[in-house]
Amino acid sequence: MVVFPSNKAICERLNGMPCSTMRRHLARLVEAGLLMRRDSPNGKRYVRKRGEERVAFGFDLSPLYCRAEEIARAAEAVREAEDRVRRLREVVSLMRRDLAALAEFGDEIQPGLGLWDQLRDTAALTARALRRKLSLEDLSSYRTELETLLDQARNVIDGPETEEMNTNDAHFERHHHNSNKESIDIEPALEKGGAAAGAPEADACGPEADVEEPDTRRVPKIPLHLVIASCPSLKTFYQGDVRHWHQLFDAACHVRPAMGISVSAWEEAQRCMGPEQASIVVVAMLERFSDIRSPGGYLRALTSKAAAGEFSCGPMVMALIGRRSAA
Repeated sequence: MVVFPSNKAICERLNGMPCSTMRRHLARLVEAGLLMRRDSPNGKRYVRKRGEERVAFGFDLSPLYCRAEEIARAAEAVREAEDRVRRLREVVSLMRRDLAALAEFGDEIQPGLGLWDQLRDTAALTARALRRKLSLEDLSSYRTELETLLDQARNVIDGPETEEMNTNDAHFERHHHNSNKESIDIEPALEKGGAAAGAPEADACGPEADVEEPDTRRVPKIPLHLVIASCPSLKTFYQGDVRHWHQLFDAACHVRPAMGISVSAWEEAQRCMGPEQASIVVVAMLERFSDIRSPGGYLRALTSKAAAGEFSCGPMVMALIGRRSAA
């Protein structure tokens, strides 16, 4: 497996690489054992044929062929490492944006607290650091620091006011919201039996639609105050106070029929996401209702992601906060 290109031909195939640079790279490949030189008596590269006999002088590619699997494994390891760095970089970038949004929101509800300045400074320094090419260790360090600050901010913003929503029947009895209104069902093809659009249906908050979940379920990590601040449209359609998670659930039950979300889609969302996160998704969809062609179908798609463990409502809320800040 001997090839015999001239230096000029090699440089042309390398898009005009200088000959000195090309020779240096060839020397490193030879040192690495990937190429072997087969020099002619005069140092030229050529092939000589004598009948059927063929003698070539140039570069022997046999070592490269023998180590092909080893090289492929090394290349795959490099690609995996680069992919880990890329994913971690995206996570750190999202956490930085969340930190900046929490700092702005926290300064509105508790002005003058030194923590908000610390969050802003950290977000700015992290944004500056992300302009550089960071190693996996550096990104992991930034992630740990941001996680700590995000937890501190959530604890300060959320405070003792947010309570865990109990899903037993006795606690939820006063939150059952029966309505005689007809649901605007805009996803008839997804319903059992292909129910026609506009067909009457029972409200998902009735006793027959209660979702049984273990009492050990935890509330979402995102502060309830941040959810309410990101969805001001909720106040237009729901007049009650929303200070606790069960009140947000009641509000979602109230606006759900008018949004055209069917009972089955709502129940499935509660089973896969939990009542609190499903409620966050519904009120967030209400905020961007004009941009969503099929709210019921959209909720089902998010439910499928949640069932696969690929969905979190945090980025959804942060996107709404960012949208309001940019407006």
